Amino acid sequence: MSTRTDPWPAGTPCWVDLSVPDIQAAVGFYADVIGWTFVDSGPDYGNYHIAQVDGRAAAGVGPIMQEGQPAAWTVYLASEDVDATARLIGEHGGSIYAGPLDIPNNGRMAIAADPTGGVFGVWQQTGMIGSSVVDEPGAFVWDDARLHDVEVGKRFYADVFGYRYAPLGPEAGGTGDYEVFTTEAERPLGGIGGMMGAPPGTPSHWLAYFTVADIDASVEAVGDGGGTVLMSPEDTPFGRIGVVRDLFGAPFGLHSGPAGGGSES
Repeated sequence: MSTRTDPWPAGTPCWVDLSVPDIQAAVGFYADVIGWTFVDSGPDYGNYHIAQVDGRAAAGVGPIMQEGQPAAWTVYLASEDVDATARLIGEHGGSIYAGPLDIPNNGRMAIAADPTGGVFGVWQQTGMIGSSVVDEPGAFVWDDARLHDVEVGKRFYADVFGYRYAPLGPEAGGTGDYEVFTTEAERPLGGIGGMMGAPPGTPSHWLAYFTVADIDASVEAVGDGGGTVLMSPEDTPFGRIGVVRDLFGAPFGLHSGPAGGGSES
């Protein structure tokens, strides 16, 4: 068990939150699947709920902000200057959907999309660093950028966040165009690649993974809670991994066993 208190380095996936049409239903679902407890931030913050592990922030759940918006997890990338990052996003073919805007006493944020349509957030902390739960059940442990045009996406994230890329070799289960990305710190922060078997019509997206104590029990809880299984748990060199959808259709990954690197580093 480890607790993060220092700000996450720029470019690091540092936070993840879920937008849903029914917060209370989502809270019940994820309490059963991941084991989180929740704290309601109150009406001033749109009743945004903080998912916690032993009182430490792990993720967020908030309301859908506009009609027709699909339920989805958003991965936030750390920035030391979200306004400067927003300018770079626009200069390199991305789009800004919201912000930059202040979250009082917490940080400054923006919601953006890369040139392939993959939506992500940018977070500049001013009091809340993002996830403080590291390398234990309930932690945001890994992320994939699953893109329709991998080369365009790689250039964009290199230009905006300084990412470097390295193949994941066959001995580590690497296939096709999947690579890990790093910054100057050279710690694996996540993966980037193609759509990896996503159903036809799925847009480019970022997929968040959460560590759980027993992935098979968690996947069973997904079904019991009205969700669906996209990829049944499989053994990998980095632990046991599966991909599911929650009761609103938002996809996410589950992991148990040795962590593969990433946001916990």
